[in-house]
Amino acid sequence: MKERMEQLIAQIETWNREYYTLDEPSVSDAEYDAAYDELKRLEEESGIVLENSPTQKVGGALLSHFNRHPHVYPLYSLDKRQTLEGVRDWVEKTARAVRALENMPEPSFTTEFKFDGLTINLTYNDGTLVQAATRGDGQVGEEILPQVETILTIPKHIPYKGFMEVQGEGLMTLSGLAHYNETHEEPLKNARNAAAGALRNLDTAITRSRRPIAYFYAAQGENLPVQTQMEMFTFLEELGLPVYPYQHLCKNADEVIEQLHWIEGERGVMDLLTDGAVIKLNDLESRMALGYTNKFPRGAVAFKYKAEEVETRLESVQWTVGRTGKITPLAHVTPVDIGGVTISRATLNNYEDILRKGVSLGAMVRLRRSNDVIPEILGLAEEQGETTPIEKPTHCPACDSELVQEGVHQFCLNSLSCEPQLINRMVHFASKAAMDIEGLSEKTAALLLREKEIHTMGDLYRLTVEDLLSLPSFKEKKATNLYNAIQNSKKRPLHQLLTGLGIPGVGVRTARDLANHYGSIDALKKTTVEELVTLPDIGQITAEEIHTFFTDPRILANVDALEELGVSMEDKQEEATQKPLEGLKVVLTGSLQMPRRELEEQLIALGAQPQGSVSKKTDYVLAGENAGSKLTKAQELGIPVITEEEIPAFLRGERK
Repeated sequence: MKERMEQLIAQIETWNREYYTLDEPSVSDAEYDAAYDELKRLEEESGIVLENSPTQKVGGALLSHFNRHPHVYPLYSLDKRQTLEGVRDWVEKTARAVRALENMPEPSFTTEFKFDGLTINLTYNDGTLVQAATRGDGQVGEEILPQVETILTIPKHIPYKGFMEVQGEGLMTLSGLAHYNETHEEPLKNARNAAAGALRNLDTAITRSRRPIAYFYAAQGENLPVQTQMEMFTFLEELGLPVYPYQHLCKNADEVIEQLHWIEGERGVMDLLTDGAVIKLNDLESRMALGYTNKFPRGAVAFKYKAEEVETRLESVQWTVGRTGKITPLAHVTPVDIGGVTISRATLNNYEDILRKGVSLGAMVRLRRSNDVIPEILGLAEEQGETTPIEKPTHCPACDSELVQEGVHQFCLNSLSCEPQLINRMVHFASKAAMDIEGLSEKTAALLLREKEIHTMGDLYRLTVEDLLSLPSFKEKKATNLYNAIQNSKKRPLHQLLTGLGIPGVGVRTARDLANHYGSIDALKKTTVEELVTLPDIGQITAEEIHTFFTDPRILANVDALEELGVSMEDKQEEATQKPLEGLKVVLTGSLQMPRRELEEQLIALGAQPQGSVSKKTDYVLAGENAGSKLTKAQELGIPVITEEEIPAFLRGERK
């Protein structure tokens, strides 16, 4: 039995490191929970708890490149129940324990969503946000204040003047994940990894590009004016902290179970990744009186829904080449239905991932789709037939150049003539956020590459109408329109050129910041890493990437060629913007035509303060279609509501 316990501990420790520290889980929640529960059962049966058992620990290891932050108040993880019967037993047992205490109110319980992101802990002192940290091991976390400050809905100043630590979850919306993957060469697998990776990244430009959000649910501090969990939610909202607009007070186990059924129905239509619910004893004094185990509070528990998994056959693996030359395997599987969606492709991260999971061609594999963009292959199913090993590529599948191993990934270094790299770079250069060359699609880029030997962005500006007319399917109008679009792009603002150049780590926002600060390519060529890191949201890694980019002789030659061909290399500094919305607290809700982050940035530029939830201190609510509880609460409080049609006038300073 002890030997089995040691095996389970070693395996769970590996999985913990992958999940908490590397943000790259390799097994499903169900597989992890099964091993953890087996270890816990063996410990209970034997009465033996080994010194390094994960049942006695919270969270995971800390990354070495972050400063340590000791939490003033320990952050406990939650015990979990995986069946409704288990939840009912916990509620009834907890209610009996409270009733056995003296002078405690009749027990009631709250339900809330359990979001799947990264736990964050804010520290406020004298009304000012002074630190933010990850949970870490529950006692010590990692300092991530610059990363958290990219979340626009977290206030830097609050009216409460005492010392307080606030707990919440850093998240990435599913729509935000989809938008990110549409505009970036390397897609992110799921919202949980995306949020955790963003908030634990030294480069705040990467954090900002993923547009993380956060919701808060608890606080600990000096003489907080709250006695119940429901009052806690209201208190946090009144401070301006974002609180998810669902909390429910339940009198007994039946009402708790009813809410768990409701939450399960909501999970499929939410824009957030949630894997369960949290049930808490409402009265905080009763919860404190019940105390803690060595790992869990006794007054709260998590209920986790089962992620849907299926089995299918791995038919083939396609090796693809990205804009940076990275080689990535894409699995093609026998089509299978998961949650009403037919799946025919799945992710495999790299060749080491293939070896670790033991998959091969023809094998029956397990797939999971828990709001991932593309389902992930978890490993082998139990039933297997005849299979063929997957061979590791040695040469680029597109240009046959020998591949180079860098870490766990392989790269094709032939950036000058590897067709997929060239096509992807050209399409990125022509994208709307970059040089906005309408008509230069992936198909047209491939055609230009093959028929006209376009190998650099400068070659695009050497094309004539006659060159385009000689292409298959190009008539006068199509050729003229594309030619004009290419020529018109020469006068694009500097930030669009910087976006189009594909500088590593530089997205749309950072490109705009660089353009506003430097004003010209010439000034960027002369900058230093030391100067770059002084700019907002540019960390050491991105600063080094930018400096390396603008000191590479080949890149400089291509940039100089663009300038000689008439592409604008400088901007006039924008004049200071008036702030007609100075000091207004504004909440956005519902589906809006304008991207939410873009609208939030406009509001901030005009002086407004976007908030995550509606409270008495909210000045306006901007409501799009299908606005829900935030709109209802605004109407109940008599807060002015701005419809989507009224937003342009509101941004001009015209108020109701």
